[in-house]
Amino acid sequence: MKRETPSTKTKPTVAGLYRLLFVLLVLHQIASSQTIPPPVAPALANYLDPGSGKMVDELVTLALTNNAELTAMRQEAQAGEALLRQARLRPNPSLEITGARQLGGTDNNVMVQGELPLELGGRRTARIRVAERELEIRRLAAIERERQVAADVRSKYGEALAAILKLQFTEEMLWIAKENFELVAAKVAEGRTQPLEQNLESVELNRIRVMRETAEGSVEIRMFELRNLVGMGPEEPLKLRGDFNNLLARPVPPQEIATKLALQTRPDIVGARAVEQLGAARIEQAKAEGRIDADVMLGYQRMKSGFPLLGIQESTGALLPIESKFHFFTFGVRLNLPVINRNQGMIAAAQLEAAAARSRREFGELTVKREIASAYARYNRALRATEIYRVGVRDQAAANLSVVRQTYELGSKTLLDYIAEQRRFIDTESGYIDAQLEAYLARVEILRVTYAAELVNK
Repeated sequence: MKRETPSTKTKPTVAGLYRLLFVLLVLHQIASSQTIPPPVAPALANYLDPGSGKMVDELVTLALTNNAELTAMRQEAQAGEALLRQARLRPNPSLEITGARQLGGTDNNVMVQGELPLELGGRRTARIRVAERELEIRRLAAIERERQVAADVRSKYGEALAAILKLQFTEEMLWIAKENFELVAAKVAEGRTQPLEQNLESVELNRIRVMRETAEGSVEIRMFELRNLVGMGPEEPLKLRGDFNNLLARPVPPQEIATKLALQTRPDIVGARAVEQLGAARIEQAKAEGRIDADVMLGYQRMKSGFPLLGIQESTGALLPIESKFHFFTFGVRLNLPVINRNQGMIAAAQLEAAAARSRREFGELTVKREIASAYARYNRALRATEIYRVGVRDQAAANLSVVRQTYELGSKTLLDYIAEQRRFIDTESGYIDAQLEAYLARVEILRVTYAAELVNK
């Protein structure tokens, strides 16, 4: 009878090793699927509130209502309305009272004279037209500032939301890093691994802690900037809600239609046309002021002489001295004759200013077309980049990290391999948030350059 050696009984087969490896992988997948997800960071409750937080449209409304700079520009527009009322008023008449008395005698003279400017040559009409153009420019300047403030609020909202998402992701990675450190520390305490691995995991844990502090600092700065834009003090509470997926799901108008609409309605282009019209109005005003003008004068004059005059008394027919008084009604016209000064310099200056305004308007229209083309190109590329991240990068990076962790736990990979893969995963997730932010900012830029109704919640 043949006797079996001990080595024959205990020697493992290759098939047995593969079965053992398979069982370990299955058990790890089951354990991973039952892992409690990382808790929501307490710090995020200071910035996010899905129930009562502010959406971007609400923040834009607040900014357009409470922004102090916008309030000042609206007050300047109201001042323009007052100036227009003043321009419509006719000039006041003037009243002149003069008198004279003879020194050492009794002769005296009193004269009252009124004067009314006629404003010939269309002076009043030209003045009113200039005031109307100036009022329109002030109003359009306020609307243009509303466009810029609304775009700034939407951009700052996106930057703040991206910073909050990065903080949330960093908090999750910090939770995982703490868990990893505790596991490695337990292995070191049991003598199953070297203390070096605990030191490596400690360095990685502290590195993520630094990332977390930096991320929250970025959130605080973005929130301060957002408060300032909407007219809130730095100490006032402000929480946000929303996500990039819903914001990016809103469609944008076709480029051709948006370009035509922007050239018709953008307040800076409409304002450039108003400046051009103001130049034409100033030319007419300068020409009107160079034409002939007149003032009408009416008056009364009384003269008293110290030399008595003789008059016949009606009852007796006697020749008696009477008081010498004379009464006069005076009238006249004062003409302003533009013989030498016909306002030539003002006319030439107004013509040059009108030509400059026309050139600026033409350049502004060309710039609008370039801005719209650039915004759409940026938006389309950013959307493609976001989709590539979503479909072909994020899930694969998460799967790679899971596989490397499993192989590390099985001993096929080192802790350095796992840490390197974890860092790549962090960079990937941060890159995805940046790609979402870029797509959102590109969409906001389209709203800004096309002056879409959504920009200011029309």
